Amino acid sequence: MNKCTAVALFDPPDWIVALFASEHRLETRHLLCELAEDHDDDHAAMLWDEGGRPGSAVWARWAGKNMRLASLGWCTALTPKEEACGLFDDHPSAHAWDVTDPSLEAWKQELAKGLPDLFPEDGEGHER
Repeated sequence: MNKCTAVALFDPPDWIVALFASEHRLETRHLLCELAEDHDDDHAAMLWDEGGRPGSAVWARWAGKNMRLASLGWCTALTPKEEACGLFDDHPSAHAWDVTDPSLEAWKQELAKGLPDLFPEDGEGHER
């Protein structure tokens, strides 16, 4: 399943910057939604994590031009190899391991053409 392509401008007001200045450098930047393309809730991008504690990740959530910051716990789902999801608890789409970023996949395929030893799972240019 492909990643959502929603983009939002994160332009924190001065009072938010002042509030977090001692801990985090907040600056204007573009956020990319981290959820799968089929989600039916607000878009979401993680801004920072305070060390993996429950509710320690701060996410930007937005719909249209309305954005809010939310401290959210981590999704507790694990793969059979016990790899964590990487999204927040009760996220409205597929788990992170089922979400593919088409841009990153395209870059990986191009790199694999020139560096096949670094990408043996792609099988291109590899003689067995």
